[in-house]
Amino acid sequence: MDYQALQKQYLDLATQVVEKAAGKGAVAEAYISAGESLSIEVRDQEVEALTTARDRGLGLRVIADGRVGFAYTTDFCPQAIDLCVEQALANARIAARDEHNCLPARYPEYPGLDLFDQEITATPVEEKIELVREIERQARAYDPRVKITESCTYNDSRYLVVIVNSQGIATAYHAAYCGASTFVVAVENEDSQTGFGLAYSLRYKNIDPAKIGREGAARAVRMLGAKRIATQRAPVVFDPYVATNFLGVIAPALTADAVQKGKSLFRGRVGQQVASPIINIVDDGRRADGIASAPFDGEGVPTQHTVLVDKGTLKGYLHNTYTAARDGVKSTGNGARGTFKTTPEVGTTNFYIEAGNRTPEEIIKEIPRGLYVTEVMGMHTANPISGDFSVGASGLWIENGELTRPVRGVAIAGNIIGLLENIDAVGNDLTFFGSTGAPTIRIAAMTISG
Repeated sequence: MDYQALQKQYLDLATQVVEKAAGKGAVAEAYISAGESLSIEVRDQEVEALTTARDRGLGLRVIADGRVGFAYTTDFCPQAIDLCVEQALANARIAARDEHNCLPARYPEYPGLDLFDQEITATPVEEKIELVREIERQARAYDPRVKITESCTYNDSRYLVVIVNSQGIATAYHAAYCGASTFVVAVENEDSQTGFGLAYSLRYKNIDPAKIGREGAARAVRMLGAKRIATQRAPVVFDPYVATNFLGVIAPALTADAVQKGKSLFRGRVGQQVASPIINIVDDGRRADGIASAPFDGEGVPTQHTVLVDKGTLKGYLHNTYTAARDGVKSTGNGARGTFKTTPEVGTTNFYIEAGNRTPEEIIKEIPRGLYVTEVMGMHTANPISGDFSVGASGLWIENGELTRPVRGVAIAGNIIGLLENIDAVGNDLTFFGSTGAPTIRIAAMTISG
């Protein structure tokens, strides 16, 4: 796709659509997304699947008398556009009135971000296939006990976003990202264990097949022979991947939408201590090389660096235009819109716990007996309102400051707030898994049920 040419073409189209809707007495917003994607899967050095796809569409949101109507179309011919406008207006007429429904006004500027790596588009598919094969070769070469490839993949996406509204916003950007992953199984006697490696980036050169393959193999091999341990209370260390699993529960609870609906464990706690003083939690929509970075959100509001928890104190919530109007504050640029087929919700961008200044080895070395957790199961069962959780866990036992034997079949339980308050060490190894990131963190003590 020629994204530069498409950008001008779609800005013109979105402007025409907004003018049509506004001419019928509504405040209007047209959102266009267009893109293409590639997915490659390899097993035993053979290409099992190779998929390319293209997608485009226009979502039209109108507000008339405080009522929101929405419709979308993938057909950009004049007749289809007219039908989309009439459908959005008709939907508004039967919607409930809400005085907080509004669209953002024009902004003087947006952050300048480098989001389109030409190498992602220019690299031949054959070379990308070879990258996936190299991931598998590296995983198998790491240890002869790595015998099965569950999946070995590469995927990338290139896309264009255009937003025009009748309040003066008319803006666009194009971006691309790529990623690769592997899931392999190590087998020894009657035991088998799965490990994974993955990386996502805005830059093709950052996808290191050797690192991904060997990481997946190492995770699988080190868990061979894992056994249960006796129930006890001890320090627990979460590796970055496990810490991001907990952030997956925390993230929606920090959206103003959840708070306003009474569905957040952080409701009414702004200004209060909700975590250890060494914890900072941030959402940064303009982070360099962040997968979710963009100059503006799904409503045309500039993205920003938002500190949600500062030295353990809750500073605020994430907002889109609607929730900000309800609370009488400014949007934080978190109007999330994954597709042209939906209206904006409130969502995170690049969401993470800030890194500390200690190495993971230093953090583990101080523990006489404890558990280094590398995987948790059932995180989706955590209660987003109370914060209570009980999950299965596996990892490596720590003895006299050293990682010793693999452990599986244990459970850890508690409350998210209690867990955050009891963090007594934060690593310097902030690692992103997609758009969520965390460093190694240590919880002073938890009950481990064997």
